[in-house]
Amino acid sequence: MSIPHLVVVMPAFNEAEGIAGFIDEIRDNVAPLAERLTFVVADDQSTDETASVLEGIPDVQVERQAVNRGHGPTALAAYRAGLALSPDVLVHVDGDGQFLGAGFPPLLRALASADADVVHGVRGGRTDPWYRKTLTGCVRLLVALAAGRGVPDVNTPLRAYRPEIAQALVAAVPEEALVPHVHFSLAEVHSDFAVRYVRVHSIPRRGSSSTGTMWGRGPRIALPPARLRRFAVDALGEVWRTSLAPTAPLRGIHLIPDAPAKRTQP
Repeated sequence: MSIPHLVVVMPAFNEAEGIAGFIDEIRDNVAPLAERLTFVVADDQSTDETASVLEGIPDVQVERQAVNRGHGPTALAAYRAGLALSPDVLVHVDGDGQFLGAGFPPLLRALASADADVVHGVRGGRTDPWYRKTLTGCVRLLVALAAGRGVPDVNTPLRAYRPEIAQALVAAVPEEALVPHVHFSLAEVHSDFAVRYVRVHSIPRRGSSSTGTMWGRGPRIALPPARLRRFAVDALGEVWRTSLAPTAPLRGIHLIPDAPAKRTQP
């Protein structure tokens, strides 16, 4: 396979220690599959050297955000900046580097070989604290109850999209959404998109500092930080209002109403 223009977008906050090496690793693995490769990093007002460590790298474009808005809005900003480059395939991944570069080619091959619209990287071997995995499990259960079927990793940040599908999803979700990927997953379930799921290995965040994440580091932390508890309450309310409630604006949305029906593939 050969992709004319592959764009990889990533939100980042205080990831100076690991982001350049992560990008190098992705490039080494996907460059043979793409004629042209561009990385777009949406820097959420990092207080470290995240932006400066990427200066001068020819295929990396840094989009410094005007204010710090958190992961969800920054991820959506990364999508918009990447889509503005007219890619043939768009991949999203968080800048904390919790994946291996070798996990990217299987997503791209699945997108091409299965005639899929989107491919989710389903995380295996997650080393996140128990409360993050519990929160993901609760959201997955809510999605399964509301949508009538489960999504293996409802909030995975590793996704490969056909650009027209990503454009439709980004346009449908509020710009300040806290958990846009949960909304994306629900919209994909309710739409006629062909979705594939590929298992990928998850690793700890790259870098030794704790300032790049608001959720705490590693499985040894006993209790969820207060900020995460507040976020979880706000995010669950947002998911209910925006995507799950009977009157939610994204409930049952069909983003391409004139397209032929496609079967979602397991």
